[in-house]
Amino acid sequence: MPDETKAEGRVAPDGQASESAPRGTDKPHSAKPKRRIRPVFIVAFLVLVFAVYFGIQEVHKRLTYVFEEDARIHTDLVTVSSRVAGWITRMPAAEGETVEESTVLVQIDDRESRIFLSELEAQAAAANAERTRLDAERKLIASQIDSRLQSERARVSAAEVVVSSLRPQRELAERELNRAKKLFADKVASRRQLDQAEAAHQQIDREYRIAVAELQSAKSRIAEVEADRARLDVLAGEVLVLEQKEAEIRARISRQKLDISDRTIKSPINGIVDKTFVDAGEYVTPGQRLLLTHNPENIWVEANVKETVIRRLKVGQDVDIHIDAYPDEPFAGTVENIGSAATSQFALLPTPNPSGNFTKITQRLPIRIAIKNTDPRLRPGMMVVVKIAVQE
Repeated sequence: MPDETKAEGRVAPDGQASESAPRGTDKPHSAKPKRRIRPVFIVAFLVLVFAVYFGIQEVHKRLTYVFEEDARIHTDLVTVSSRVAGWITRMPAAEGETVEESTVLVQIDDRESRIFLSELEAQAAAANAERTRLDAERKLIASQIDSRLQSERARVSAAEVVVSSLRPQRELAERELNRAKKLFADKVASRRQLDQAEAAHQQIDREYRIAVAELQSAKSRIAEVEADRARLDVLAGEVLVLEQKEAEIRARISRQKLDISDRTIKSPINGIVDKTFVDAGEYVTPGQRLLLTHNPENIWVEANVKETVIRRLKVGQDVDIHIDAYPDEPFAGTVENIGSAATSQFALLPTPNPSGNFTKITQRLPIRIAIKNTDPRLRPGMMVVVKIAVQE
């Protein structure tokens, strides 16, 4: 046994020979080997550090921003309808086409309307011609009446002169007759002188009465001429009736022209045709929806935020907009309007609670976000994620 312990090689417990260490280099059996850190602990530590870092970042974002995924791009969709009924002859606009204001979108058949317009214009021309004729007739009659009045007034003047000249002669003849009668009664004048005085008085009296009758006749003719002026009033009334009729026809012409213009439906805005609902050859009725269009420059984002965070929002706050269709392109905006009522108030079907069973649900209020950098690629209805900066 002692010889075996001094041997250069030793037999290991498992039966294998182990080389003997040089002298003086043997270590005591009580020394412990160094511990190495396992890689799994390093990975776990790094994961923990990253989790803490991103957790802090997330908490910071939640405190300084409001996130909302229930958001979409909105715009004013203009529904183009027809005010008249008729057959569509052509549709120059197609879906997705960019159109300018006053561009023809739909053309409705207007042949019958134009024929009716020609008929109304002919009626207006006939009424105008009849009114012109009555005006000319009224002027002619007025001229004739003025001429007759001048003539009759001249006759009246002449008759008045004759009457005024015969009146003193009649009075003189009457005095002579009375004197002759007195002298004849006194046996001074003869019967022949009395007869001559009576004959002279009768002749002057007859002439005077004729002159007075002619004066009365001339005055009555003036009254008749004045009565003829009533014809002018009748003609003026007829002219007024024709003027009103012509005005009515002109109004119908204006309405018919409006009907013709309504058969050429033009774009009310600069925009894009989103959807067409009819084709050429179809019959449309008043109020029927023909197509939808919108202005790509007039778009905004509408988000429905929870009522629990509405107190942190105010108009003018900056918003980061992330559009699902273009995730790598940033868009910016500002809060433009905060809704004054929850979206549930605008539901078509109200949700009363007559049974008394109640489940509290967080309501949402709409907010409107103006987009600073609008892009033609942004289309109504696209989903959006918004991040609103609410830090003080």
